[in-house]
Amino acid sequence: MPLVALVDDDSIFQFTATRLIESAKLAQEILHFENGNEALLYLEKNATSADLLPDFLFLDINMPIVDGWMFLEDFQKLKMKLAKEFPIYMVSSSIDPRDMSRARAFNEVKDFVIKPVTIERFTELLNAH
Repeated sequence: MPLVALVDDDSIFQFTATRLIESAKLAQEILHFENGNEALLYLEKNATSADLLPDFLFLDINMPIVDGWMFLEDFQKLKMKLAKEFPIYMVSSSIDPRDMSRARAFNEVKDFVIKPVTIERFTELLNAH
């Protein structure tokens, strides 16, 4: 079962996503980060330990300190040092086509997911790989 990382400052999204993923038994463990900086520090610290790195990362756009865009910029420099690759899903309540287009410009971003994310959508994304 995969290790999932949620990078989002919205505690309601964190709570509901965790409940949905757990209830559908889609993950072994869920890592929670309130901003991109926390997630980047975790990835740097555990870069050589594949079993501690997530299998999937759900990334919000709008967060304090380090937002989703800044995370992706820094992640591009860090990813070469990581013991394994994993897909990143941009998760946002934004339906702005510019955000979707900008997200797709990053090879690391596999899809742009609009909130709220249903249990069916989580199942589809987590079973796709």
